[in-house]
Amino acid sequence: MKISDIKIYKVKPRWIFIKILTDEGITGWGEMISGTKTETVVAGAEEMGKKIIGRNPFEIERIWQELHRSFFRGGPINGTIISGIEMALWDIKGKALNVPVYELLGGAVRDKIRVYSWIGGDRPSDVAKQARERVDNGFTAIKMNATSELHYVDSYKKVQAVVDRVASIRDEVGDDLEIGIDFHGRVHRPMAKVLAKALEPYHPMFLEEVVLPENWDSFDDIAREVSIPLATGERLYTRWAFKNLFRQGAVDIVQPDVAMCGGILETRKIAAEAESFDMACAPHAPYGPVSLAATLQVDACTPNVFIQEQSLGIHYNQGFDLLDFVKNKEIFQYKDSYVQLPKKPGLGIEMDEDMIKDVAQQGLVWSNPSWKNYDGTIAEW
Repeated sequence: MKISDIKIYKVKPRWIFIKILTDEGITGWGEMISGTKTETVVAGAEEMGKKIIGRNPFEIERIWQELHRSFFRGGPINGTIISGIEMALWDIKGKALNVPVYELLGGAVRDKIRVYSWIGGDRPSDVAKQARERVDNGFTAIKMNATSELHYVDSYKKVQAVVDRVASIRDEVGDDLEIGIDFHGRVHRPMAKVLAKALEPYHPMFLEEVVLPENWDSFDDIAREVSIPLATGERLYTRWAFKNLFRQGAVDIVQPDVAMCGGILETRKIAAEAESFDMACAPHAPYGPVSLAATLQVDACTPNVFIQEQSLGIHYNQGFDLLDFVKNKEIFQYKDSYVQLPKKPGLGIEMDEDMIKDVAQQGLVWSNPSWKNYDGTIAEW
């Protein structure tokens, strides 16, 4: 079997699908992240894709090594391109061997996968009402953004507003609902310590990206302040970028993104390394259907995954949602906050290519929000 062609589709709201074709008619789907550089990612994928035409799609690790080790390596652009190609190759291999991908990575270690749901939006609001809705729909865990803009040192009124929102959830649904609180890298070290301490009485499931990953040395300070598990990893690429976190020992939960960190096997390697440090894994997956399907394959065979992000109905999905592009919609059917293990070969997902082609004709222009502080300085989004 040889790789014969590659097709790339840009689709709303913010997804880039890659389809790899073979001379034996078996195809595989992958997904790349657009971020604010959609055309750059597409151009890079086309350039890198030419290098693997005619190659054996079963040689996933060999191809990955050649694409990654190209002198200049790492970063979000290369990371997401390699990830998209890699998951498509796994899709092909699983289909060719007629097994789900996780069967090729050691087999299932669990019977089902726990998932959580997003509430609140970019600037969190109506969280108590939305938490009640999620509970009524069977979810036992949610995640919300903690705050909007915060300066390096900001008003305690903003901290109190975060506390009041979380308290409103506890007042509405009690302690049975697990709450992940995402600082989203918006909070700088001086305020991160204050905010984390103020949230401790409400027993969050975890605090995510309490500071930006490049400020990883601050995790130690915050971990000493609070007993809440700390999580990070969505902006890190390949296992090498996680080394400082493992050595430091302050973070409790790693969150590699299968569509960014290098793909399915790289995510599995990162999770395995975390397991050796007695750390949990909760993969990042707020994007489209292919990346979520690929992530579920990792979850199925990874013992230290305890919960999975999923993006049905997330605030970014304006106009189209995951199920719009999927034929076998049952793959993302949630019951009592769990999803069943994928059963179909490969990634287990059947994409609606006619729908993808139709939406791709509309074009894709996605840009992350641009925020500013009260004094005009740039605020982290």
